[in-house]
Amino acid sequence: MKKGIVYVCLPEGDPQARFGLAAEMGFDSVEVPTLRTDDERERFRKAARDAGVAVSSVMNIDHWSHPFSDPDPAVRAASLAGVQQSLDTAAALGGDTVLLVPAVVTPAVTYEQAWERSREAIGSILPQAEKLKVKLAVENVWNRFLLSPIEFAAYVDSFKSPWMTAYFDVGNIVAYGFPQHWIRTLGRRLDKVHIKGFDGPKHAWTQLLAGSIDWPAVMAALREVGYDGAVTAELKGPGDDPRAAVQAISADMDRIFAIG
Repeated sequence: MKKGIVYVCLPEGDPQARFGLAAEMGFDSVEVPTLRTDDERERFRKAARDAGVAVSSVMNIDHWSHPFSDPDPAVRAASLAGVQQSLDTAAALGGDTVLLVPAVVTPAVTYEQAWERSREAIGSILPQAEKLKVKLAVENVWNRFLLSPIEFAAYVDSFKSPWMTAYFDVGNIVAYGFPQHWIRTLGRRLDKVHIKGFDGPKHAWTQLLAGSIDWPAVMAALREVGYDGAVTAELKGPGDDPRAAVQAISADMDRIFAIG
């Protein structure tokens, strides 16, 4: 497994400084946000190359403000445009995955509508993902959608495409499930993994090793399903020293990777 970190979790600075710090702290890869212009993509590409750090994935930044489940076709069209920019970002930077929140269930959007609208929208852009050789990976988040591992797997399978995969967030699932169960159910569908700390009884975010996550069980499940991709930290480290905070995340991940 490869050790990664989300770009916005690195201390503020230009791409060269952020990628350089990631390399210095022992990270193999960085997950970047959607970049809107070719100039910006080229700046990030050079920074990653110079630091010797891979871009593992792109976090789409439009799926909350413009969800595929929205009743307004114009909102869904704007969301598709954002995903296209995310795909273009990944292709330009050598990433192979775009993280995508597929839908949001609300009082005005039923579960069935979220399912149908998101499948239609994602299905329409999958040919472009295939053309660019970049996978779309649906993440489990607190969106009141895809609430069981069986349903999550069925949703991914419903597209019948190798370019549609699962992005599993270990910390996000602790509020209502057991990450090791989800990992085994998702199995071959797993494309990328996020980690963060979470205390289930307190319903609170924590540092990686401070919560209630059973890391030995998580690592055993990942190895059992043959997962060997990026495991990307999505949290801020402890304390007020930005460099020390990133170093602490890296050290915690080393301890987690060494389990078993």
